[in-house]
Amino acid sequence: MELKVNVIGAGLAGSEAAWQLAKRGISVSLYDMKPKKMSKAHKNTSFAELVCSNSFRSDDYNNNAVGLLHQEMRMMNSLIMESADFNKVPAGGALAVDRDGFAKYITDKLKSHPLITIYEEEITKLPENNDEMYIIATGPLTSDSLAQSISDTIGGEKLSFYDAIAPVIYKDSIDFSKAWYQSRYDKGDKYDYINCPLSKEEYYSFIDELLTGEKVKFHDFEAPTYFDGCLPIEVMAERGPDTLMFGPMKPVGLTNPHSTEKPYAVVQLRQDNKEDTLRNMVGFQTKLTYGEQTRIFKKIPGLENAVFARLGGIHKNTFIKSPILLDEYLRLKKSPNIMFAGQITGTEGYIESASIGLLAGYFASCLIKDVKPQLPPRTTALGCQLSHLKDDTDIKNYQPMNINFGLFPEIPPIITEKGKKKYLKGSEKKKAISQRALEDIKGWLDVAKV
Repeated sequence: MELKVNVIGAGLAGSEAAWQLAKRGISVSLYDMKPKKMSKAHKNTSFAELVCSNSFRSDDYNNNAVGLLHQEMRMMNSLIMESADFNKVPAGGALAVDRDGFAKYITDKLKSHPLITIYEEEITKLPENNDEMYIIATGPLTSDSLAQSISDTIGGEKLSFYDAIAPVIYKDSIDFSKAWYQSRYDKGDKYDYINCPLSKEEYYSFIDELLTGEKVKFHDFEAPTYFDGCLPIEVMAERGPDTLMFGPMKPVGLTNPHSTEKPYAVVQLRQDNKEDTLRNMVGFQTKLTYGEQTRIFKKIPGLENAVFARLGGIHKNTFIKSPILLDEYLRLKKSPNIMFAGQITGTEGYIESASIGLLAGYFASCLIKDVKPQLPPRTTALGCQLSHLKDDTDIKNYQPMNINFGLFPEIPPIITEKGKKKYLKGSEKKKAISQRALEDIKGWLDVAKV
């Protein structure tokens, strides 16, 4: 195979993938439909345009998983992080950037690299040429024609056009003096679900909050077509105050061990990752603003002190079911010459998208040289990102996810002088996870020679 890779899309993931390939001596053909065709979300012709926000969130790698991902990417000589650091503007502990300067820096770097050739044209279908390698990094607003081609290739049910995301909560923030483990009618493993009970008064108060809470407005280009099996919880409530009692909040088949009174309604939380550190609020996809979600959902008994790893949302976002379709190197199983990277794989967030582009570039550079890529350790932020894409516990309900500490393997307990186990919590636990990750990423860099 020729030492050349075609990268489709010059957003953050595509730009990072192209850079990682070129710096390893691989020729890159980088295709982007701008400026000839612009999506309704984009405003300028530069690559790696930041549409929604100029912040990469926290840069504190000791206390925030996003900051840890920043640091790991810096260690891999990420172009995205190089530009972010160069174009940084004051924002306290957050990494905020001058958006125009950030995009221009990346565009200039890519256009001036001797191994990167830029093609300003739209790719409307997946390539049929099996002799070349492709990385599809067209993002959440993939054009209709290319999305249709992807759907035809992989099967329509494996391609989503809208996120319908329910909030995810750190399990250790749930109050088990009010909540309990139980599956309906005791089917399956009793630990499959955690249940939070509501009295009649609490239920109808909750319904009122849903109906009056502030909602996020859709952009003109992403007005949704809801599916009955995936309605926002507030839309269900609008259909009648008792609707949720016969839907996701039905109390049947459950017995509250903390009370002799049968719950009038129940909120269930389903395991969201293999480590069972995260719990998903079943059926709670929502368009409430983030602030309203936090305020209203903390009124649910047992969730008063809930810490959210992800808040809910519904917006246009084209993404594939990666755990079914992709192998460990991000290749389409049925067409291994085609790789996917960025938000179209089911990552959420700018920096997360760029990190998958980084891994795709590294994997492709190894594969095209007939060298087996080394997977990043599961204990690292990069490893956790990759794990979410290939090992998601609930494949049927696979949804995008930001990087968070709940995705990391647990830190083993410390054995005290008295022989007792001490489990780290809070900032101590986060720091220990980060220190382990940075040590492991250094070891991986030596072995992978990235």
